Amino acid sequence: MIIIKSPREIALMKEAGRILGLMFERLEKEIVPGMSTLDVENICREVIDENGAKSAEYQYYGYPGYVCISVNEEIVHGIASSKKILRDGDIVSVDAVVVKNGYMADACRTYPVGIVSESKLRLIEVTKQAFYNGVSLIKEGIHLGDVQSAIQKTIESAGYSVCRDYTGHGIGTHMHEDPSIPNFGKEGNGPILKEGMTLAIEPMVLMGKYPIRVKGDGWTAVSKDGMPTCHYENTIVVTKDGYEILTKI
Repeated sequence: MIIIKSPREIALMKEAGRILGLMFERLEKEIVPGMSTLDVENICREVIDENGAKSAEYQYYGYPGYVCISVNEEIVHGIASSKKILRDGDIVSVDAVVVKNGYMADACRTYPVGIVSESKLRLIEVTKQAFYNGVSLIKEGIHLGDVQSAIQKTIESAGYSVCRDYTGHGIGTHMHEDPSIPNFGKEGNGPILKEGMTLAIEPMVLMGKYPIRVKGDGWTAVSKDGMPTCHYENTIVVTKDGYEILTKI
C-alpha cells in the first residue's frame, strides 16, 4: 500500500530534506583531493547533528556508516574509512537519509574530485538528466512505469547500463516504503500516482556493463568490470499537476 502524506507530514519531510540540501551545499564546496571518505562523512555528520536531525542509515540492518560514500566503481553502500583517500580524477557519491521529528528524506549527489575526465563528467550529467527526464512526467494520474521507462531510456540511449539490483522507493516514517521503483520499466505499467505520495527516485548508472558484485564487507556494491558508476537521487512529492523536490534548499 502506498501511503498518502498529509500537508503536515510533507512539511516535516521537507525540513529533513532541507538539512540534506545544506549538507550537499557544503560538500560541493569542501570535497577536494587528499580528503578521506571519513572526512567527508564527518562533514555530513556535523551538518545533520547541528540541525537537530539524525542519520537513518546508521545501524540500519547493521550498516556501520553514518552516510553511504561510494567512489568510482562503487555504485552504492560504500563505507567511510580514514584509509580511503580521494584522488584527483575520482568521482564520489554521497547518499544520505536524514530523519527529524520522525520523518525522513533521502537523496544522493555524485561529486567530481579535482580535475575529472570528460567521460566521468558526462556520466554524472546523464545520471542527473535521467532523474529529471523521469520526474518531469510526474503528476497525479500517471503510471509509475512511465517515469521508470523515461529513466531507462535516458541511461541506455547514452550508452550506459541500468543497475537492476537496487531501486528507488517510497519514503516517509520509514526509509523504505511501498512502492519499489526500479530504474527500468514500461509505459502504462505500475501504480497510478496520486497527490501526496512521497517517492525517492534514484537513477544508479554503470558506465560499463550491468552486472555488479558486493565486496567482502557485505555492503559495498561495485561494477564487476571495474568501470565508473554514478548515483543521483531526490525525494519528491506528487502534486495534482506535477511534483515538488523535497531535498533541496
